Amino acid sequence: MSHSETFFQSSQTPYEDIGSLKATKSVSFDLRDDHVELSGFPPLENRRSGEDEIRPSYSSASSVLTADAIADPLSFQIVCLVVFLGDMARGIFFPTMWNLVKTLGGDQVLLGYTIASFSFGRMLVLPLFGAWSVKYGYRPTLLVSTTILCFGTLLFGNVLNVGTHWFLLVANTIVGIGSGTLGVTIAYASDVTPTRNRTSYMAWVGAVQYAGTSATPFLGSLFVVMFSRREEEGGENRGLPQINEFTAPALFMSFMSIVTLYLLYFHFQESEPSSSRTNANSTRQKLRDDVGNTTICFGRITTYTACLVACMILNAFTKGPMSCFETLGVEFAESRFDMHRAQAGSIVATMGLIGTIALMLLRLYFNKYDDTVTISFGIIFFIMGISMNFFLDRENPDNNSPWMYVISMFMSYSIGYPICHTALIGLFSKIVGRRPQGILQGLFSASGSVARVSFPVMAGYVVSYRNIETLFSILCIVLGVSVVFVVSARDTLTRLAT
Repeated sequence: MSHSETFFQSSQTPYEDIGSLKATKSVSFDLRDDHVELSGFPPLENRRSGEDEIRPSYSSASSVLTADAIADPLSFQIVCLVVFLGDMARGIFFPTMWNLVKTLGGDQVLLGYTIASFSFGRMLVLPLFGAWSVKYGYRPTLLVSTTILCFGTLLFGNVLNVGTHWFLLVANTIVGIGSGTLGVTIAYASDVTPTRNRTSYMAWVGAVQYAGTSATPFLGSLFVVMFSRREEEGGENRGLPQINEFTAPALFMSFMSIVTLYLLYFHFQESEPSSSRTNANSTRQKLRDDVGNTTICFGRITTYTACLVACMILNAFTKGPMSCFETLGVEFAESRFDMHRAQAGSIVATMGLIGTIALMLLRLYFNKYDDTVTISFGIIFFIMGISMNFFLDRENPDNNSPWMYVISMFMSYSIGYPICHTALIGLFSKIVGRRPQGILQGLFSASGSVARVSFPVMAGYVVSYRNIETLFSILCIVLGVSVVFVVSARDTLTRLAT
């Protein structure tokens, strides 16, 4: 920032009396390292004692800058990189996780626990990191979490060397702990973006997050093709550390973590928590408070609290089915379509990339239409994508066209889940408003992690003792209940988010 940068300049219109002088000049804020100067107002020493002083704060200048855009684009981009890295820790291992579990002698149940261990680690720290972001700031919290992530990926790269199930679970749990910054990053995005355009900016964050989860399987598939072919041809990896289809994704994650740490330490600028910028006297806030402070359930809970909890449950009900696809997507492609894991991973990554592009292109749509409508639209598409898998031939995979898998993944990965989840994040952020975002966003993200822990474990048992079609039926019921809730509570949710 330059020594003399004007943040706001009014038109040439009269203002209210300040002491005995009417200000008819332009007003500007001039930041010079440690102080703020005003032009257009009388000097402080010329004011009569007892008069109210005008003390412009950095937050007021920042709020002017963020009326329609982001004040610090570079820091926002670094936060997006943190979001991408945190979900890359899930997506890049997608094509190799099932084969890694089989190599260690595991089955679908162990696979479910392995996928759940990542979300379990996230669940442990999401509220904690959210509280830290409010108490200590975003930068220290993100530095700590990214350091843990780097350490966890190094452990994951040594799973085969140790060769035990428990080490796989511990390593993946630590990776999940290091990735537990989703609440922090969403809170930061909420703090630096204007309310009226927030869902549009959340679409960017959602696109980056979804790219990390669903597009990075391209990299995992690339490592599978590169190193599994070398192993089949009898080649050996003599380097230190040993590089193969299982260790290459982990080493790549370690490198990206180091790059992110550098950017956070040297280029990220702290943002003031939203709790110190709350405008409790605004008319809009009073109208929202009137709605939110009404009580339900025999006067035991406010409407505001009920809507926050309902959004958290809705988050769990939409993330849970998605985690089941992440857990059994490769195994499903192998058993029902006779696909190679690299091919299945490439299809999922392609659909994820399409979903990422769709989120970026639909930013204007998010501003024009109600969030509840968008959520319902996305969930319905999600249900349609899942229900397409009810009528596959279980005995002869050759009778099942691979295009069925592609279309199902397109409706679920490219349209359904990314759209409904992004709109849900925007809705929750708007309902929270200018209250402290860090802790509440941490709890919101933790609710999704609870689903990502419980649903994969449930899916492993259902598929082992029944079949995957039974699992799909359960998921459709869960999503159907979610749609019914969103439609029935639309008016209340919209009024609190306005």
